[in-house]
Amino acid sequence: MANFYTDNSGLKFQLSHPLMKKIVTLKENNFADKDKFDYASRDFEDTIDNYDKVMEIIGEISGEVIAPNAEGVDHDAPSVENSRIIYAKGTQENHEALTKAGVYGISLPREYGGLNFCMVPYLMSAEIVCRADAGFGNIWGLQDCAETIHEFASEEIKNDFLPRVNKGATCSMDLTEPDAGSDLQAVMLKATYNDKDGWWYLNGVKRFITNGDAEIKLVLARSEEGTTDGRGLSYFVVDNPKDDSLKVRRIENKLGIKGSPTAELVFTNVKGKLVGDRRLGLIKYVMSLMNGARLGIGAQSVGISEAAYREALAYAKDRRQFGKAIIEFPAVYEMITLIKAKLDASRALLYETTRFVDVYKAYDIVAEKRALEKEEKDDQKKYLRLADAFTPLLKMMSSEYANQNTYDCIQVHGGSGYMKDYTCERLYRDARITSIYEGTSQLQVVAAIRHVTTGSYLSTARQYLAEKVAPELDGLRLRLSKMADVYEKAVAKVVEAKDNEYIDFQARRMVEMAGHILMGCLLISDGTRDAQFAKSAEVYVNYGEAEVNKLAAFIMSFDIENMGLYKQA
Repeated sequence: MANFYTDNSGLKFQLSHPLMKKIVTLKENNFADKDKFDYASRDFEDTIDNYDKVMEIIGEISGEVIAPNAEGVDHDAPSVENSRIIYAKGTQENHEALTKAGVYGISLPREYGGLNFCMVPYLMSAEIVCRADAGFGNIWGLQDCAETIHEFASEEIKNDFLPRVNKGATCSMDLTEPDAGSDLQAVMLKATYNDKDGWWYLNGVKRFITNGDAEIKLVLARSEEGTTDGRGLSYFVVDNPKDDSLKVRRIENKLGIKGSPTAELVFTNVKGKLVGDRRLGLIKYVMSLMNGARLGIGAQSVGISEAAYREALAYAKDRRQFGKAIIEFPAVYEMITLIKAKLDASRALLYETTRFVDVYKAYDIVAEKRALEKEEKDDQKKYLRLADAFTPLLKMMSSEYANQNTYDCIQVHGGSGYMKDYTCERLYRDARITSIYEGTSQLQVVAAIRHVTTGSYLSTARQYLAEKVAPELDGLRLRLSKMADVYEKAVAKVVEAKDNEYIDFQARRMVEMAGHILMGCLLISDGTRDAQFAKSAEVYVNYGEAEVNKLAAFIMSFDIENMGLYKQA
Protein backbone atom coordinates (compact mmCIF):
# COMPACT_ATOMS: atom_id res chain seq x y z
CA MET A 1 0.00 0.00 0.00
CA ALA A 2 1.31 3.43 -0.95
CA ASN A 3 1.90 5.77 1.97
CA PHE A 4 3.38 9.19 1.21
CA TYR A 5 4.52 9.66 4.81
CA THR A 6 6.12 6.36 5.73
CA ASP A 7 7.97 6.11 2.40
CA ASN A 8 9.76 9.41 3.07
CA SER A 9 12.30 9.36 5.91
CA GLY A 10 12.99 13.06 5.37
CA LEU A 11 9.59 13.92 6.84
CA LYS A 12 9.74 12.01 10.12
CA PHE A 13 13.25 13.41 10.57
CA GLN A 14 11.73 16.89 10.94
CA LEU A 15 9.75 15.79 14.00
CA SER A 16 13.04 14.97 15.75
CA HIS A 17 14.46 18.50 15.55
CA PRO A 18 15.74 19.76 18.96
CA LEU A 19 13.44 22.80 18.83
CA MET A 20 10.34 20.57 18.70
CA LYS A 21 10.38 20.00 22.46
CA LYS A 22 10.14 23.73 23.11
CA ILE A 23 7.42 24.14 20.49
CA VAL A 24 5.31 21.27 21.81
CA THR A 25 5.65 22.33 25.46
CA LEU A 26 4.52 25.87 24.60
CA LYS A 27 1.74 24.76 22.25
CA GLU A 28 0.38 22.25 24.76
CA ASN A 29 0.65 24.75 27.63
CA ASN A 30 2.58 22.18 29.65
CA PHE A 31 -0.03 19.55 28.64
CA ALA A 32 -2.85 21.27 30.54
CA ASP A 33 -5.49 19.63 28.30
CA LYS A 34 -4.72 16.10 29.44
CA ASP A 35 -7.30 16.33 32.23
CA LYS A 36 -9.98 17.88 29.98
CA PHE A 37 -9.84 15.72 26.85
CA ASP A 38 -9.24 11.99 26.79
CA TYR A 39 -7.38 12.26 23.47
CA ALA A 40 -5.06 15.08 24.59
CA SER A 41 -1.30 14.50 24.73
CA ARG A 42 0.13 13.45 28.08
CA ASP A 43 3.74 14.49 27.42
CA PHE A 44 6.20 15.35 24.65
CA GLU A 45 6.72 11.76 23.50
CA ASP A 46 2.97 11.19 23.37
CA THR A 47 2.55 14.36 21.28
CA ILE A 48 5.15 13.31 18.71
CA ASP A 49 3.56 9.86 18.59
CA ASN A 50 0.18 11.51 17.86
CA TYR A 51 1.75 13.60 15.10
CA ASP A 52 3.32 10.49 13.64
CA LYS A 53 0.09 8.47 13.63
CA VAL A 54 -2.00 11.25 12.03
CA MET A 55 0.68 11.87 9.37
CA GLU A 56 0.55 8.15 8.61
CA ILE A 57 -3.22 8.37 8.07
CA ILE A 58 -2.86 11.38 5.77
CA GLY A 59 0.04 9.68 4.00
CA GLU A 60 -2.07 6.61 3.31
CA ILE A 61 -5.02 8.62 1.98
CA SER A 62 -2.65 10.64 -0.19
CA GLY A 63 -1.00 7.54 -1.61
CA GLU A 64 -4.11 5.38 -1.98
CA VAL A 65 -6.84 7.91 -2.87
CA ILE A 66 -5.59 11.38 -3.83
CA ALA A 67 -2.66 10.40 -6.06
CA PRO A 68 -4.64 7.79 -8.07
CA ASN A 69 -7.37 10.42 -8.60
CA ALA A 70 -5.00 13.18 -9.69
CA GLU A 71 -4.92 12.48 -13.44
CA GLY A 72 -8.70 12.10 -13.63
CA VAL A 73 -9.25 15.34 -11.74
CA ASP A 74 -6.80 17.14 -14.03
CA HIS A 75 -8.76 15.85 -17.03
CA ASP A 76 -12.31 16.34 -15.71
CA ALA A 77 -11.82 19.56 -13.71
CA PRO A 78 -14.64 21.24 -11.75
CA SER A 79 -17.64 22.75 -13.49
CA VAL A 80 -20.29 25.44 -12.93
CA GLU A 81 -23.95 24.49 -12.79
CA ASN A 82 -26.66 27.03 -11.88
CA SER A 83 -24.00 29.49 -10.72
CA ARG A 84 -22.47 26.92 -8.35
CA ILE A 85 -19.23 24.93 -8.50
CA ILE A 86 -19.35 21.15 -8.80
CA TYR A 87 -16.07 19.44 -7.90
CA ALA A 88 -14.65 16.76 -10.17
CA LYS A 89 -15.56 13.25 -8.97
CA GLY A 90 -12.03 12.55 -7.74
CA THR A 91 -11.93 15.80 -5.77
CA GLN A 92 -15.15 14.84 -3.99
CA GLU A 93 -13.66 11.43 -3.14
CA ASN A 94 -10.47 13.04 -1.79
CA HIS A 95 -12.42 15.43 0.40
CA GLU A 96 -14.72 12.72 1.73
CA ALA A 97 -11.79 10.44 2.59
CA LEU A 98 -10.00 13.13 4.61
CA THR A 99 -13.24 14.25 6.27
CA LYS A 100 -14.11 10.69 7.35
CA ALA A 101 -10.60 10.32 8.74
CA GLY A 102 -11.22 13.36 10.96
CA VAL A 103 -8.00 15.12 9.95
CA TYR A 104 -9.34 18.52 8.90
CA GLY A 105 -8.68 21.29 11.40
CA ILE A 106 -5.85 19.39 13.09
CA SER A 107 -4.13 22.60 14.20
CA LEU A 108 -7.22 24.05 15.92
CA PRO A 109 -7.64 23.90 19.70
CA ARG A 110 -9.42 20.89 21.17
CA GLU A 111 -12.25 23.04 22.49
CA TYR A 112 -13.38 23.47 18.87
CA GLY A 113 -12.89 19.81 17.99
CA GLY A 114 -9.31 20.12 16.70
CA LEU A 115 -6.19 18.19 17.65
CA ASN A 116 -4.13 21.24 18.70
CA PHE A 117 -1.23 20.27 16.43
CA CYS A 118 1.56 22.77 15.92
CA MET A 119 2.42 24.12 12.47
CA VAL A 120 5.20 21.62 11.68
CA PRO A 121 2.93 18.56 11.27
CA TYR A 122 0.23 20.70 9.68
CA LEU A 123 2.63 21.92 6.96
CA MET A 124 3.90 18.35 6.70
CA SER A 125 0.36 17.23 5.90
CA ALA A 126 0.19 19.92 3.21
CA GLU A 127 3.42 18.71 1.66
CA ILE A 128 2.15 15.12 1.62
CA VAL A 129 -1.19 16.04 0.06
CA CYS A 130 0.48 18.28 -2.54
CA ARG A 131 2.86 15.53 -3.54
CA ALA A 132 -0.26 13.52 -4.42
CA ASP A 133 -2.11 16.39 -6.15
CA ALA A 134 -1.06 20.03 -5.87
CA GLY A 135 -4.49 21.18 -7.05
CA PHE A 136 -6.29 19.40 -4.26
CA GLY A 137 -3.60 20.69 -1.92
CA ASN A 138 -5.13 24.15 -2.33
CA ILE A 139 -8.49 22.94 -1.03
CA TRP A 140 -6.76 21.23 1.88
CA GLY A 141 -4.56 24.25 2.61
CA LEU A 142 -7.39 26.78 2.73
CA GLN A 143 -8.28 25.57 6.19
CA ASP A 144 -5.67 28.23 7.06
CA CYS A 145 -8.73 30.50 7.09
CA ALA A 146 -9.76 28.80 10.32
CA GLU A 147 -6.50 29.94 11.92
CA THR A 148 -7.36 33.55 11.08
CA ILE A 149 -10.85 33.13 12.52
CA HIS A 150 -9.38 31.57 15.67
CA GLU A 151 -6.78 34.29 16.07
CA PHE A 152 -8.89 37.38 15.40
CA ALA A 153 -12.64 36.69 15.44
CA SER A 154 -15.12 36.99 18.31
CA GLU A 155 -16.03 34.00 20.48
CA GLU A 156 -19.44 33.90 18.82
CA ILE A 157 -17.88 33.57 15.37
CA LYS A 158 -15.31 31.03 16.56
CA ASN A 159 -17.95 28.85 18.19
CA ASP A 160 -20.08 29.04 15.06
CA PHE A 161 -17.49 28.34 12.36
CA LEU A 162 -14.50 26.47 13.79
CA PRO A 163 -16.24 23.18 14.71
CA ARG A 164 -17.54 23.04 11.13
CA VAL A 165 -13.99 23.20 9.74
CA ASN A 166 -13.12 20.11 11.78
CA LYS A 167 -16.07 18.38 10.13
CA GLY A 168 -14.79 19.19 6.64
CA ALA A 169 -16.40 22.54 5.80
CA THR A 170 -14.43 24.05 2.91
CA CYS A 171 -12.90 27.53 3.08
CA SER A 172 -11.80 30.35 0.80
CA MET A 173 -10.12 33.73 1.17
CA ASP A 174 -11.81 36.21 -1.16
CA LEU A 175 -9.28 38.97 -1.65
CA THR A 176 -8.50 39.86 -5.26
CA GLU A 177 -10.72 41.71 -7.74
CA PRO A 178 -10.56 42.50 -11.47
CA ASP A 179 -8.74 45.77 -10.70
CA ALA A 180 -7.04 44.67 -7.47
CA GLY A 181 -4.60 41.79 -7.85
CA SER A 182 -1.31 42.23 -6.01
CA ASP A 183 -2.41 45.77 -5.05
CA LEU A 184 -5.02 44.81 -2.47
CA GLN A 185 -5.31 48.43 -1.32
CA ALA A 186 -7.39 48.93 -4.47
CA VAL A 187 -10.14 46.49 -3.34
CA MET A 188 -13.57 48.10 -3.87
CA LEU A 189 -16.12 45.40 -3.00
CA LYS A 190 -18.43 47.36 -0.71
CA ALA A 191 -19.49 46.44 2.82
CA THR A 192 -22.46 48.33 4.28
CA TYR A 193 -23.66 47.97 7.87
CA ASN A 194 -27.40 47.69 8.57
CA ASP A 195 -28.28 49.07 12.00
CA LYS A 196 -31.68 47.41 12.01
CA ASP A 197 -30.58 43.77 11.81
CA GLY A 198 -26.90 44.05 12.82
CA TRP A 199 -25.53 42.51 9.59
CA TRP A 200 -22.98 43.74 7.09
CA TYR A 201 -24.03 43.46 3.43
CA LEU A 202 -21.40 42.86 0.75
CA ASN A 203 -21.74 43.96 -2.87
CA GLY A 204 -19.27 43.69 -5.73
CA VAL A 205 -17.08 41.29 -7.71
CA LYS A 206 -14.16 39.10 -6.69
CA ARG A 207 -11.85 37.43 -9.21
CA PHE A 208 -9.23 34.66 -9.11
CA ILE A 209 -10.72 33.23 -5.91
CA THR A 210 -9.34 29.78 -5.14
CA ASN A 211 -12.10 27.35 -4.12
CA GLY A 212 -14.45 30.29 -4.61
CA ASP A 213 -17.70 28.49 -3.80
CA ALA A 214 -16.46 27.33 -0.38
CA GLU A 215 -18.81 27.01 2.58
CA ILE A 216 -16.86 29.42 4.82
CA LYS A 217 -15.48 32.56 3.21
CA LEU A 218 -13.20 35.31 4.46
CA VAL A 219 -13.87 38.42 2.39
CA LEU A 220 -11.85 41.64 2.20
CA ALA A 221 -14.21 44.57 1.59
CA ARG A 222 -14.32 48.36 1.78
CA SER A 223 -16.25 49.29 4.90
CA GLU A 224 -15.32 52.97 5.11
CA GLU A 225 -17.20 55.27 2.75
CA GLY A 226 -15.00 57.62 0.71
CA THR A 227 -11.70 55.79 1.30
CA THR A 228 -9.42 54.48 -1.45
CA ASP A 229 -6.53 52.88 0.44
CA GLY A 230 -5.90 49.97 2.79
CA ARG A 231 -7.10 51.88 5.84
CA GLY A 232 -10.66 51.68 4.59
CA LEU A 233 -10.76 47.87 4.35
CA SER A 234 -12.21 45.42 6.84
CA TYR A 235 -12.44 41.64 6.97
CA PHE A 236 -15.65 39.62 7.01
CA VAL A 237 -16.62 36.00 7.48
CA VAL A 238 -19.43 34.79 5.23
CA ASP A 239 -21.49 31.64 5.53
CA ASN A 240 -22.00 30.80 1.84
CA PRO A 241 -25.71 31.55 1.31
CA LYS A 242 -26.21 29.08 -1.57
CA ASP A 243 -28.81 31.35 -3.14
CA ASP A 244 -28.80 34.02 -5.84
CA SER A 245 -27.10 36.57 -3.58
CA LEU A 246 -23.77 34.88 -4.30
CA LYS A 247 -23.16 33.67 -7.85
CA VAL A 248 -20.21 31.99 -9.48
CA ARG A 249 -19.90 33.82 -12.77
CA ARG A 250 -17.28 31.44 -14.15
CA ILE A 251 -14.31 29.18 -13.42
CA GLU A 252 -10.99 30.21 -14.93
CA ASN A 253 -9.49 27.82 -17.51
CA LYS A 254 -6.02 27.42 -16.03
CA LEU A 255 -2.72 25.95 -17.15
CA GLY A 256 -2.44 23.73 -14.08
CA ILE A 257 -3.83 22.85 -10.62
CA LYS A 258 -7.09 22.21 -12.46
CA GLY A 259 -8.79 20.39 -9.60
CA SER A 260 -8.70 23.62 -7.59
CA PRO A 261 -11.53 25.81 -8.93
CA THR A 262 -10.50 29.45 -9.45
CA ALA A 263 -13.68 31.50 -9.66
CA GLU A 264 -15.10 34.91 -10.42
CA LEU A 265 -17.82 35.74 -7.90
CA VAL A 266 -20.65 38.27 -7.81
CA PHE A 267 -21.85 39.44 -4.38
CA THR A 268 -25.33 40.98 -4.15
CA ASN A 269 -26.30 41.88 -0.59
CA VAL A 270 -24.42 38.89 0.84
CA LYS A 271 -24.60 38.88 4.64
CA GLY A 272 -21.32 38.86 6.56
CA LYS A 273 -19.91 39.27 10.06
CA LEU A 274 -17.02 41.55 10.92
CA VAL A 275 -13.79 39.79 11.92
CA GLY A 276 -11.88 41.78 14.52
CA ASP A 277 -11.91 45.56 14.19
CA ARG A 278 -12.90 47.80 11.31
CA ARG A 279 -10.16 49.24 9.08
CA LEU A 280 -7.66 46.49 9.98
CA GLY A 281 -8.76 44.03 7.30
CA LEU A 282 -5.71 44.41 5.07
CA ILE A 283 -3.23 45.95 7.46
CA LYS A 284 -3.47 43.22 10.10
CA TYR A 285 -5.69 40.25 9.27
CA VAL A 286 -4.95 39.66 5.58
CA MET A 287 -1.22 40.14 6.15
CA SER A 288 -1.34 37.45 8.84
CA LEU A 289 -3.29 35.11 6.58
CA MET A 290 -0.98 35.77 3.64
CA ASN A 291 2.10 34.85 5.67
CA GLY A 292 0.45 31.56 6.55
CA ALA A 293 -0.51 31.05 2.91
CA ARG A 294 3.10 31.61 1.85
CA LEU A 295 4.17 28.83 4.19
CA GLY A 296 1.49 26.72 2.52
CA ILE A 297 2.89 27.47 -0.94
CA GLY A 298 6.30 26.50 0.38
CA ALA A 299 4.86 23.14 1.43
CA GLN A 300 3.07 22.80 -1.91
CA SER A 301 6.31 23.52 -3.75
CA VAL A 302 8.23 20.93 -1.73
CA GLY A 303 5.48 18.37 -2.35
CA ILE A 304 5.68 19.00 -6.11
CA SER A 305 9.48 18.75 -6.01
CA GLU A 306 9.22 15.44 -4.14
CA ALA A 307 6.86 14.07 -6.79
CA ALA A 308 9.15 15.32 -9.59
CA TYR A 309 12.20 13.70 -8.02
CA ARG A 310 10.49 10.35 -7.70
CA GLU A 311 9.11 10.44 -11.24
CA ALA A 312 12.52 11.37 -12.69
CA LEU A 313 14.37 8.73 -10.66
CA ALA A 314 11.93 5.94 -11.49
CA TYR A 315 11.96 6.73 -15.21
CA ALA A 316 15.77 7.04 -15.36
CA LYS A 317 16.18 3.63 -13.74
CA ASP A 318 13.64 2.01 -16.05
CA ARG A 319 14.42 3.66 -19.40
CA ARG A 320 17.25 2.02 -21.35
CA GLN A 321 19.24 3.55 -24.18
CA PHE A 322 22.42 2.29 -25.85
CA GLY A 323 22.28 -0.87 -23.77
CA LYS A 324 22.00 0.63 -20.28
CA ALA A 325 19.63 2.52 -17.99
CA ILE A 326 19.81 6.24 -18.69
CA ILE A 327 20.56 6.98 -15.03
CA GLU A 328 24.05 5.63 -15.73
CA PHE A 329 24.78 8.60 -18.03
CA PRO A 330 26.47 11.54 -16.22
CA ALA A 331 24.20 14.14 -17.82
CA VAL A 332 21.18 12.34 -16.34
CA TYR A 333 22.46 11.35 -12.92
CA GLU A 334 23.80 14.87 -12.34
CA MET A 335 20.37 16.30 -13.17
CA ILE A 336 18.55 13.92 -10.81
CA THR A 337 21.07 14.45 -8.02
CA LEU A 338 20.59 18.21 -8.28
CA ILE A 339 16.79 17.80 -8.20
CA LYS A 340 17.24 15.86 -4.94
CA ALA A 341 19.59 18.47 -3.48
CA LYS A 342 17.20 21.32 -4.28
CA LEU A 343 14.34 19.28 -2.82
CA ASP A 344 16.19 18.61 0.43
CA ALA A 345 17.32 22.24 0.68
CA SER A 346 13.74 23.46 0.11
CA ARG A 347 12.41 21.09 2.75
CA ALA A 348 15.07 22.17 5.25
CA LEU A 349 14.09 25.83 4.72
CA LEU A 350 10.37 25.01 4.91
CA TYR A 351 10.52 23.38 8.32
CA GLU A 352 13.08 25.78 9.77
CA THR A 353 10.76 28.66 8.86
CA THR A 354 7.76 26.77 10.22
CA ARG A 355 9.52 26.15 13.53
CA PHE A 356 10.18 29.88 13.87
CA VAL A 357 6.47 30.57 13.26
CA ASP A 358 5.49 27.85 15.70
CA VAL A 359 7.51 29.34 18.55
CA TYR A 360 6.26 32.90 18.27
CA LYS A 361 2.63 31.83 17.75
CA ALA A 362 2.83 29.45 20.73
CA TYR A 363 3.85 32.39 22.90
CA ASP A 364 0.68 34.18 21.77
CA ILE A 365 -1.35 31.28 23.16
CA VAL A 366 0.58 31.34 26.43
CA ALA A 367 -0.07 35.09 26.66
CA GLU A 368 -3.82 34.41 26.59
CA LYS A 369 -3.45 32.52 29.89
CA ARG A 370 -0.90 34.73 31.66
CA ALA A 371 1.47 37.64 31.14
CA LEU A 372 4.72 36.71 29.43
CA GLU A 373 7.92 37.24 31.38
CA LYS A 374 10.60 39.51 29.91
CA GLU A 375 12.75 36.58 28.75
CA GLU A 376 9.72 35.07 27.03
CA LYS A 377 8.84 38.35 25.31
CA ASP A 378 12.41 38.67 24.06
CA ASP A 379 12.36 35.09 22.84
CA GLN A 380 9.08 35.65 21.03
CA LYS A 381 10.45 38.76 19.32
CA LYS A 382 13.53 36.84 18.23
CA TYR A 383 11.51 34.11 16.54
CA LEU A 384 9.06 36.60 15.03
CA ARG A 385 11.98 38.43 13.40
CA LEU A 386 13.35 35.16 12.06
CA ALA A 387 9.93 34.12 10.73
CA ASP A 388 9.50 37.49 8.99
CA ALA A 389 12.91 37.12 7.37
CA PHE A 390 12.61 33.49 6.33
CA THR A 391 9.01 33.43 5.04
CA PRO A 392 9.58 35.41 1.79
CA LEU A 393 12.86 33.57 1.23
CA LEU A 394 11.08 30.23 1.59
CA LYS A 395 8.24 31.19 -0.70
CA MET A 396 10.57 32.43 -3.43
CA MET A 397 13.28 29.75 -3.31
CA SER A 398 11.03 26.71 -2.90
CA SER A 399 8.64 27.78 -5.67
CA GLU A 400 11.45 28.58 -8.09
CA TYR A 401 12.98 25.17 -7.34
CA ALA A 402 9.63 23.44 -7.88
CA ASN A 403 9.57 25.00 -11.34
CA GLN A 404 13.18 24.02 -12.05
CA ASN A 405 12.74 20.48 -10.73
CA THR A 406 9.63 19.75 -12.78
CA TYR A 407 11.35 21.22 -15.84
CA ASP A 408 14.29 18.88 -15.31
CA CYS A 409 11.94 15.97 -14.61
CA ILE A 410 10.46 16.40 -18.09
CA GLN A 411 13.97 16.66 -19.53
CA VAL A 412 14.89 13.30 -17.96
CA HIS A 413 11.83 11.79 -19.64
CA GLY A 414 12.79 13.28 -23.00
CA GLY A 415 10.03 13.35 -25.62
CA SER A 416 7.86 11.09 -23.45
CA GLY A 417 7.76 13.76 -20.78
CA TYR A 418 5.99 16.10 -23.16
CA MET A 419 3.12 13.63 -23.48
CA LYS A 420 0.10 13.55 -21.21
CA ASP A 421 0.73 9.84 -20.67
CA TYR A 422 3.32 10.75 -18.02
CA THR A 423 2.77 12.43 -14.64
CA CYS A 424 5.68 14.83 -15.11
CA GLU A 425 3.71 16.84 -17.68
CA ARG A 426 1.02 17.62 -15.06
CA LEU A 427 3.62 18.37 -12.39
CA TYR A 428 5.27 20.89 -14.69
CA ARG A 429 1.98 22.70 -15.28
CA ASP A 430 1.02 22.56 -11.60
CA ALA A 431 4.36 23.98 -10.48
CA ARG A 432 4.15 27.10 -12.62
CA ILE A 433 1.66 28.91 -10.39
CA THR A 434 3.73 28.50 -7.21
CA SER A 435 6.05 31.39 -8.06
CA ILE A 436 3.06 33.61 -8.93
CA TYR A 437 0.20 33.35 -6.44
CA GLU A 438 0.24 34.52 -2.82
CA GLY A 439 2.84 37.04 -3.96
CA THR A 440 5.12 36.60 -6.98
CA SER A 441 8.82 35.88 -6.57
CA GLN A 442 9.39 39.55 -7.36
CA LEU A 443 7.16 40.59 -4.46
CA GLN A 444 8.97 38.16 -2.15
CA VAL A 445 12.18 39.97 -3.06
CA VAL A 446 10.54 43.24 -2.04
CA ALA A 447 9.64 41.68 1.34
CA ALA A 448 13.09 40.12 1.79
CA ILE A 449 15.43 42.90 0.72
CA ARG A 450 15.39 44.75 4.04
CA HIS A 451 16.80 41.61 5.68
CA VAL A 452 19.66 41.86 3.20
CA THR A 453 20.39 45.54 3.74
CA THR A 454 20.08 45.37 7.54
CA GLY A 455 22.41 42.38 7.68
CA SER A 456 19.97 40.00 9.37
CA TYR A 457 20.43 37.23 6.77
CA LEU A 458 24.19 37.49 7.10
CA SER A 459 24.13 37.44 10.91
CA THR A 460 21.82 34.41 10.90
CA ALA A 461 24.15 32.62 8.47
CA ARG A 462 27.12 33.42 10.71
CA GLN A 463 25.26 31.95 13.68
CA TYR A 464 24.59 28.73 11.76
CA LEU A 465 28.21 28.57 10.67
CA ALA A 466 29.39 28.88 14.28
CA GLU A 467 27.57 25.67 15.23
CA LYS A 468 29.39 22.35 15.40
CA VAL A 469 29.05 20.13 12.36
CA ALA A 470 30.03 16.56 11.60
CA PRO A 471 33.80 16.36 10.85
CA GLU A 472 33.14 15.15 7.31
CA LEU A 473 31.02 18.27 6.66
CA ASP A 474 33.46 20.80 8.09
CA GLY A 475 34.93 21.47 4.66
CA LEU A 476 31.47 22.47 3.42
CA ARG A 477 31.08 24.76 6.42
CA LEU A 478 34.33 26.54 5.53
CA ARG A 479 33.21 26.95 1.91
CA LEU A 480 29.89 28.39 3.08
CA SER A 481 31.80 30.82 5.29
CA LYS A 482 33.74 32.02 2.24
CA MET A 483 30.47 32.34 0.32
CA ALA A 484 29.17 34.52 3.16
CA ASP A 485 32.26 36.73 2.81
CA VAL A 486 31.62 37.11 -0.93
CA TYR A 487 27.97 37.94 -0.22
CA GLU A 488 28.91 40.51 2.42
CA LYS A 489 31.21 42.36 0.02
CA ALA A 490 28.61 42.37 -2.76
CA VAL A 491 25.90 43.72 -0.45
CA ALA A 492 28.24 46.39 0.89
CA LYS A 493 28.97 47.58 -2.65
CA VAL A 494 25.28 47.95 -3.43
CA VAL A 495 24.31 49.58 -0.12
CA GLU A 496 27.22 52.03 -0.22
CA ALA A 497 25.81 53.54 -3.43
CA LYS A 498 22.90 54.90 -1.36
CA ASP A 499 20.58 54.64 -4.35
CA ASN A 500 17.24 52.94 -3.70
CA GLU A 501 16.62 52.24 -7.38
CA TYR A 502 20.01 50.55 -7.62
CA ILE A 503 19.28 48.46 -4.52
CA ASP A 504 16.00 47.36 -6.12
CA PHE A 505 17.84 46.53 -9.35
CA GLN A 506 20.30 44.24 -7.57
CA ALA A 507 17.80 43.01 -4.94
CA ARG A 508 16.95 39.64 -6.43
CA ARG A 509 20.60 38.73 -6.90
CA MET A 510 21.34 39.55 -3.25
CA VAL A 511 18.29 37.70 -1.93
CA GLU A 512 19.15 34.62 -3.99
CA MET A 513 22.71 34.68 -2.65
CA ALA A 514 21.36 34.78 0.91
CA GLY A 515 19.04 31.89 0.09
CA HIS A 516 21.84 29.70 -1.25
CA ILE A 517 23.99 30.32 1.81
CA LEU A 518 21.25 29.79 4.38
CA MET A 519 19.93 26.66 2.64
CA GLY A 520 23.45 25.28 2.51
CA CYS A 521 23.83 25.95 6.23
CA LEU A 522 20.56 24.15 6.99
CA LEU A 523 21.58 21.13 4.93
CA ILE A 524 24.90 20.68 6.72
CA SER A 525 23.00 21.01 9.99
CA ASP A 526 20.61 18.28 8.86
CA GLY A 527 23.54 16.22 7.58
CA THR A 528 25.18 16.49 10.99
CA ARG A 529 22.09 15.07 12.68
CA ASP A 530 21.44 12.42 10.01
CA ALA A 531 23.92 11.17 7.41
CA GLN A 532 21.17 10.71 4.81
CA PHE A 533 21.45 14.44 4.03
CA ALA A 534 25.24 14.60 3.69
CA LYS A 535 25.20 13.93 -0.07
CA SER A 536 22.58 16.60 -0.75
CA ALA A 537 24.54 19.02 1.41
CA GLU A 538 27.66 18.56 -0.70
CA VAL A 539 25.79 18.72 -4.01
CA TYR A 540 23.88 21.82 -2.93
CA VAL A 541 26.96 23.66 -1.67
CA ASN A 542 28.68 22.92 -5.01
CA TYR A 543 25.68 24.37 -6.81
CA GLY A 544 25.17 27.29 -4.43
CA GLU A 545 28.84 28.25 -4.49
CA ALA A 546 28.78 28.58 -8.27
CA GLU A 547 25.56 30.61 -8.12
CA VAL A 548 26.81 32.95 -5.38
CA ASN A 549 30.07 33.61 -7.22
CA LYS A 550 28.20 34.24 -10.48
CA LEU A 551 25.76 36.67 -8.89
CA ALA A 552 28.51 38.42 -6.95
CA ALA A 553 30.57 38.81 -10.12
CA PHE A 554 27.68 40.59 -11.80
CA ILE A 555 27.25 42.96 -8.86
CA MET A 556 30.95 43.69 -8.37
CA SER A 557 31.56 44.41 -12.06
CA PHE A 558 28.37 46.37 -12.67
CA ASP A 559 28.55 50.13 -13.13
CA ILE A 560 25.51 51.88 -11.69
CA GLU A 561 25.47 54.20 -14.69
CA ASN A 562 24.63 51.22 -16.90
CA MET A 563 21.21 50.79 -15.30
CA GLY A 564 19.80 52.87 -18.14
CA LEU A 565 20.51 49.99 -20.52
CA TYR A 566 17.79 47.98 -18.80
CA LYS A 567 15.11 50.66 -18.99
CA GLN A 568 12.70 50.68 -21.89
CA ALA A 569 12.77 53.83 -24.02
